[in-house]
Amino acid sequence: MFFDRPESGELAVLVHLDFSSISSPEDPREFEELAISAGADPVAFVFGRRATPDPKTFVGKGKLEEIRTMVKGHEAELVIFDHTLSPSQERNLEHELKCRVLDRTGLILDIFAQRARTHEGKLQVELAQLRHMSTRLVRGWTHLERQKGGIGLRGPGETQLETDRRLLRARIDNIEKRLQKVRGQRQQGRRSRERAELPTLSLVGYTNAGKSTLFNRITKAGVYVKDQLFATLDPTMRRIDLPNVGAAVLADTVGFISHLPHRLVQAFRATLEEAANATLLLHVVDGAAEDRLHIIDEVRAVLEEIDAHEIPQLMVYNKIDLLQDVAPHIDRNEAGEPVAVWLSARTGEGVDLLLEAIAERLGEQMVQGLLTLKPQHSKLRAQLFECHAVQDERYLENGECELQICMPKTELLRLMAPYPACAVDSPLWRPAS
Repeated sequence: MFFDRPESGELAVLVHLDFSSISSPEDPREFEELAISAGADPVAFVFGRRATPDPKTFVGKGKLEEIRTMVKGHEAELVIFDHTLSPSQERNLEHELKCRVLDRTGLILDIFAQRARTHEGKLQVELAQLRHMSTRLVRGWTHLERQKGGIGLRGPGETQLETDRRLLRARIDNIEKRLQKVRGQRQQGRRSRERAELPTLSLVGYTNAGKSTLFNRITKAGVYVKDQLFATLDPTMRRIDLPNVGAAVLADTVGFISHLPHRLVQAFRATLEEAANATLLLHVVDGAAEDRLHIIDEVRAVLEEIDAHEIPQLMVYNKIDLLQDVAPHIDRNEAGEPVAVWLSARTGEGVDLLLEAIAERLGEQMVQGLLTLKPQHSKLRAQLFECHAVQDERYLENGECELQICMPKTELLRLMAPYPACAVDSPLWRPAS
């Protein structure tokens, strides 16, 4: 973290160990994709198996010597571990290997730092990095290790560390205050949507599941899409129109990953609140992934951590264009309610089925009927059209107009409140049979 970094193409040795004490080990293929996404150039992959990590260097002496040989043979500049290392383990490994060492958390933080585009995203990444860095400050001052303590013998190393820690704490406090303001602004936006009775749909799922491609397919937003991990970091929101429902808000959120570092979950809480406050979660899954059941469990674990696990979910199995003999379709439960949609966001197959399923899930709170309006109710008529609630309209001989309405009941009651003559219990309103 305190070493000079080239802009890209760092030669890296990757290290992955399987531990018998860990029930759900990391996926080595995903680890390699993470390293490549960060800009590393993997030149060697070291595998091993242990009962428990070595408290000093995480790996045993034999494996450490193997890694050292790989580093020298390939002239690697970086060793990346697919695990979480303690600050002392990182420091000891760097001393033994004579190069920079990075763990899984540091690797993901580096990717997030590259992907952040908005002011909020950059603040959240910096906060996570500073918290991670605060436990590793001493590593940057190993050239002052020989400074002795005691009266008259305190060297500049101790003074510098204290200064850095104080500056870090001040910067962390400053960022947290600014993020608190961002959180307030997001809450204000959510309150505005609640007042307008706009349902919010949040795309959640594992990284690289195709959320942004699906978001672009539905909204024509043109957000950044690439076949890489964490291509999307900053959330994007767009208003969409759903059949028989009307207006809704669709949010594209950051992707999850196996064992997502807790610091990132905490730092990105303001962003992840979009999922925690959604009306319906669209859980996007790579339908072509062999381990999709494990991936679904990992996403649900993160949703539970941000208190979003009780929000209704609609499963969206994407990438059916990579599967054989799988056509777009809707899976329903015993009550006939849509629970999953199979589609391809890249080709557009099945997206219409997704919109239909969403409309059905949101339609539980919808009301339909005929509303008769007199000429003096032209303002209410305009508001109903603005909400995309009017399905059909016809004028009667006496000058009144008859509207066929379909919209959320709470929104209808809010619009009709200033017009008691048009209330849902008045003769002018006829609910659909």
